[in-house]
Amino acid sequence: MLALFALGLTTAHAGVTKGAYGTTRDGQPVERYVLTNQNGLVAKVITFGGIITELHVPDRNGKLANIALGFDTLAEYEEHNGTVYFGCITGRVANRIAGGKFALDGKTYPLDLHPNASFHLHGGLRGFSKVIWQVEILRDPRGPALRLTYLSKDGDQGFPGNLKTSVTYVLTDDNALSIEYEATTDKATPVNLTNHTYFNLAGAGSGTVLDHRVTLHAQRYLETDADMVPTGRLLPVAGTPFDFTKAAAIGARISQITVGGYDHAYVLADKPRSKPALAAEVYEPKTGRVMELRTDQPGVQFYTATYTTALKGLGGATYDRFHGFCLETQHHPDSVHHAAFPSTILRPGTTYRTVTSHHFSTR
Repeated sequence: MLALFALGLTTAHAGVTKGAYGTTRDGQPVERYVLTNQNGLVAKVITFGGIITELHVPDRNGKLANIALGFDTLAEYEEHNGTVYFGCITGRVANRIAGGKFALDGKTYPLDLHPNASFHLHGGLRGFSKVIWQVEILRDPRGPALRLTYLSKDGDQGFPGNLKTSVTYVLTDDNALSIEYEATTDKATPVNLTNHTYFNLAGAGSGTVLDHRVTLHAQRYLETDADMVPTGRLLPVAGTPFDFTKAAAIGARISQITVGGYDHAYVLADKPRSKPALAAEVYEPKTGRVMELRTDQPGVQFYTATYTTALKGLGGATYDRFHGFCLETQHHPDSVHHAAFPSTILRPGTTYRTVTSHHFSTR
């Protein structure tokens, strides 16, 4: 496996540039930042939702292609990022909260429900995926970097506490996209942040990901109810279509999944780890692209665009069911209702910190 790609680019090409991307419906300007590392890999990020709109990495022949599903315009992100959540920062609390409410320190906090659902999803109707983040270009010895910050005020989407959040993107010169999260609060509040990029290692818009070969370093997954909300039971993957402990094509057993595809939380560890460890590997055989996922989080949500219907994507491409996959590193969904799960409660005087990195190579 090649650790680095030699594309003949020099350090003069590396760095960060920025420009205008558009204006939101309510008149807020949005900027786009382009990160380029010394080997020619490119990540494009907009301030709306902290969205990774494009991620260009080479195949085994050195040919660059965008592997992140996205849209051409800001208007399309505003229209669809309450359903597909392409590329965005997801919070305050990623994934589902049963019943759209939780109790903390003797008080119940009502949250908005996802449309036509009985649960709260991805931080609410105007969660972190739909707000404007402030951006600072960083000097980082690892490669071009951005720090995005946002203050979620007390009561935002129903959550308590003024939550100061930062998310740092680093496109390292050893060909990894590192995402580093920090948050502090002045009142106890649940926090569970992730990134919701849909990947297609053959190139966004090239069709399904069913032939991608996935390894997930997880022996258990979370049982869910009819709304895909965890019941609290951790089930073994052995002998089930959820078993990716050995590399298998995404499509090999997908027809056996009762909801029609993967949208399931896997258990990586019993508690957050002290440093990132290998969680998953994905290999695309036609292009040779490999993505290794490393995280300190105890879980990862594996999603195969199971509920995506035909959308016009970047450059006129059509995205449909199974045209991308997500590996959303996080604490377990609905942890606020399951004492046995690692806690998502952040209290004053402590700092939420977590790191996930995506390492790219070929074979």
